[in-house]
Amino acid sequence: MTDAIPSRLVGHVPVLLDDVVALLKPRDGALYVDGTFGCGGYSKALLASAVCNVVAIDRDPHARGSAEKMKAGHGGRFDFIGGSFGAMDSHLRARGVNRVDGGIVLDLGVSSTQLDDASRGFSFRHDGPLDMRMEAAGLDAKSFVNQASEKELAGVIRGYGEERRALSVARAIVAARKEQPISRTRELATIIRRVVKKSADGLDPATRTFQALRVHINNELDELASGLAAAEKILTAGGRLVVVSFHSLEDRIVKNFFRERVGRGSNPSRHRPTLRAGRSPSFRLLTARPVRPKACEISANPRARSARLRAVERTSAAPWLLKAVA
Repeated sequence: MTDAIPSRLVGHVPVLLDDVVALLKPRDGALYVDGTFGCGGYSKALLASAVCNVVAIDRDPHARGSAEKMKAGHGGRFDFIGGSFGAMDSHLRARGVNRVDGGIVLDLGVSSTQLDDASRGFSFRHDGPLDMRMEAAGLDAKSFVNQASEKELAGVIRGYGEERRALSVARAIVAARKEQPISRTRELATIIRRVVKKSADGLDPATRTFQALRVHINNELDELASGLAAAEKILTAGGRLVVVSFHSLEDRIVKNFFRERVGRGSNPSRHRPTLRAGRSPSFRLLTARPVRPKACEISANPRARSARLRAVERTSAAPWLLKAVA
């Protein structure tokens, strides 16, 4: 999009890194929030691009090790908070931070490191325990798959995975678990592949169901709605919000939130907050269309192919949020 990230940045490079940094426009003395720290690629790029301050947030306890190393090397300009980005305003206030004047970046979904670690249970390509939790607490995928009713399974798979054969998948899961509990990712993927054919584009039949279970287990769509509203509350005028999403459900929530907040209206959704009519736009749109990875980035990282980036800039208008809708 614009200038490349400084060459001194090494290691894992997240999706659309140059575009994210260009849109955030790092400047000396400003505060930025990396709401989904992961491996720290965005945080590292921001810290290298200006003498700014970065607060990173991540609900995954595995991220803390990388964050501590980064914290040690940036002279007090970097801080890390273990928690969910949906509550970023509360997390920041607890640290004495009431406003963010630089910007916020959210990279949604599951990270490459989470997918590649078989022990996390996110991927159907690597056999591991059927877990899928981003945090080391709460209901795991194994419990849900083995305890949920056929109707509940089908609803989650259809609603969060947009799987057309959701009912067939749910029935196959219920039939299989009667023989023995489903406890491994490979077991579940095999069950799904028996009833869902590979699509013309080569998408693995298990993709949509695994996505749906992960979204459900981690409450990702409600987390996103809360995070967008939190960002609106804590950004000052001129602060920017950049969101990278990887599937249509996420992107739709972001698009509708941005469209409404810039004054263009949108259709109602249960994943968005309740709004007050007649408010002044709280954001200015920076991306008329979603930014997508270039062919060279997709070639280097096939997981980037579905990425969509949208960005807005905060105005001086009051936040529109009244209360969240379940």
